Amino acid sequence: MIRARIGVIGATGLVGTEMLLLLEQRGFPIEELRVFASPRSEGRELAFAGGEVICEVLRDGSFDGLDIVVVDVADPLALEWAPRAVAAGALVVDNSAAFRMDPDVPLVVAEVNPDDLHVMPRGIASCPNCTTMVLTTALAPLHRAAAIERLVVSTYQSVSGAGQSGIDELDEQWTKLAGESAGLRRAGAIEGIITPGEVWSKPIAGNVIPLAGSVGEGGYTSEEWKLVHESRKILHDPTIAVSATCVRVPVFVGHAMSANVQFRRPVSRGEAEDLLEAARGVRLVDGGEGFPTPLEAAGIDPVLVGRLREDRSRPGAIDLWVTGDNLRKGAALNAVQMAELLLDR
Repeated sequence: MIRARIGVIGATGLVGTEMLLLLEQRGFPIEELRVFASPRSEGRELAFAGGEVICEVLRDGSFDGLDIVVVDVADPLALEWAPRAVAAGALVVDNSAAFRMDPDVPLVVAEVNPDDLHVMPRGIASCPNCTTMVLTTALAPLHRAAAIERLVVSTYQSVSGAGQSGIDELDEQWTKLAGESAGLRRAGAIEGIITPGEVWSKPIAGNVIPLAGSVGEGGYTSEEWKLVHESRKILHDPTIAVSATCVRVPVFVGHAMSANVQFRRPVSRGEAEDLLEAARGVRLVDGGEGFPTPLEAAGIDPVLVGRLREDRSRPGAIDLWVTGDNLRKGAALNAVQMAELLLDR
């Protein structure tokens, strides 16, 4: 068996922690593992495979001898260190947004377009945004069969998509609301108990915020533009018309999406069910009657699809509901799967 020398940058973060767990759970053939984090974590011992691995800080020579480096840090750090890992002889799987739209960097969902990893001019392959990842895993089998013409999607994104600070902010606000249920029956009562935190400009507990990411071109947010551009690249079709509204909801883990999908030829509910039941990485939950939730998707690999139905207002179009673990399949699992594919290559 071929065994790899692998590095993980950002090993102490939410996704990095999940990545180490998955490397162990999936029995990734590791000859050597090096983990990197910020200076405050230098020397920290992380549990792995019945032992410990010591956190290092990034420096000259960090990547010497490594075969694959997985990156899960902010874009500026990824832009600096991913090319240095390639220069040291490693292939890079990058979880940041730094290289996603670079034409010389494949943007890969393991179950959707793994063959794109065969061409890596820069030695880097990118994972998409967690929302795009969950959605395209479900859409790809439909697109291959009938070609998506237009997609209208609303997302319901958990606070962990904003990192540990998002989880902490929701947890703090829920704590303040505990025991106040009677008072919450009055309109506006929540505003008297909790105030906005640092992550969002309005309270997230007991609320939904229809603005995920920063506002940009045309009033759309960065999260919405990621979904537009990344889904087109992954599905190899720049002509797909995509309109997205990304919403942050008071859920700790798990993103969900409601999608209306129009095709270049009519698709029935029955055909869509058959395609989704046969798709890799997808679990169809009771067709049109089932309604999988983020809670059910948390901690598992597959993307869950339900509420599958024909759009009565536009014959041949399909409505569906998709949910998946944004930390697992939405980030860590896909990165590990890509590393596995690179090792096989």
